[in-house]
Amino acid sequence: MELEDLKSLMELLKETDITELQIEKEGTKVKIKREKFFGHLDVQQSILSEKKEAKEMKQIKEEAAEEEGKLFTVTSPIVGTFYRSPSPESEPFVDVGSRVRRGQVLCIIEAMKLMNEIENEVDGVVVRILVDNGHPVEYGEPLFLIEPV
Repeated sequence: MELEDLKSLMELLKETDITELQIEKEGTKVKIKREKFFGHLDVQQSILSEKKEAKEMKQIKEEAAEEEGKLFTVTSPIVGTFYRSPSPESEPFVDVGSRVRRGQVLCIIEAMKLMNEIENEVDGVVVRILVDNGHPVEYGEPLFLIEPV
């Protein structure tokens, strides 16, 4: 059996769903076995997703830092799920342009089935909402940018 014959057999395994091949030719036995492995597809997708989320998070933090000199940043005190309203049918607590006062509820963060109201710390106007409704948030992640009045 020649080297070219072996190469063509290996190519056959790559191109088909065959995982094991055993051939005997002119007194030479050859057994080629390939493991089926599809996990790399899922892992690669999750790695790309994590990289994208990390890049978006970095961009949000950079934007918040740029405007920090003139704007107040409300950050998440806990890890959980961000909600802009008390229920899916309700209006959001605040929108961009809303005038807010100290102690006013801005959003809810659900953590372990507990709804935690996040209150405003300064009087001002909501300039930007940095998280989409229903998305997970991390501790310290910027949520709102508020222009103090």
